[in-house]
Amino acid sequence: MQEKLTRNTMPQLDFGNPLMIAQIVWLFIIFGVLYFVLSAYALPRVAEVLEDRRRRIEGDLEAAQAAKAEADAAIAAHREATARARAEAQAAIASAMQQAQAEATTRADALAARLAGQIDAAEMRIAAARDAAMGALRQVSTETAEALLQRLTGEADPAAIGAAVDRALAARGQA
Repeated sequence: MQEKLTRNTMPQLDFGNPLMIAQIVWLFIIFGVLYFVLSAYALPRVAEVLEDRRRRIEGDLEAAQAAKAEADAAIAAHREATARARAEAQAAIASAMQQAQAEATTRADALAARLAGQIDAAEMRIAAARDAAMGALRQVSTETAEALLQRLTGEADPAAIGAAVDRALAARGQA
């Protein structure tokens, strides 16, 4: 019974069966032919394709590295040109600022000199007008005092009135 269980459970491993040996022989023959065909025809073509692909990838990597080096050089040149242009612009701005400040200082000095001249002339005109007004004030004061004394007292001494007006103006600092 033990023997029947083994046969019934795994018939594919029954090497006592004559069909099994024929199947194993054909297995080796087919495997050998398949191995020969694959190793002679298919695998060399696959190896060629893989080698071509490897060479193409290496060439692409070298081209990419060359392009990257060229791009890095272009970026460095661009940065250098930008820095140079920025420095030139800063120098031009500084020069323009100095020139504008110099022009503004020159104009301010010219304007200050012109205004100082105008102020001096105005002060001289004011002083002349003040002196004229003071002379007119002395005359108006004297005439007013004479007229008041003439009306109030009936007589007026022009010399005494002139001396009194001079003293009053001198006391005020307007003489």
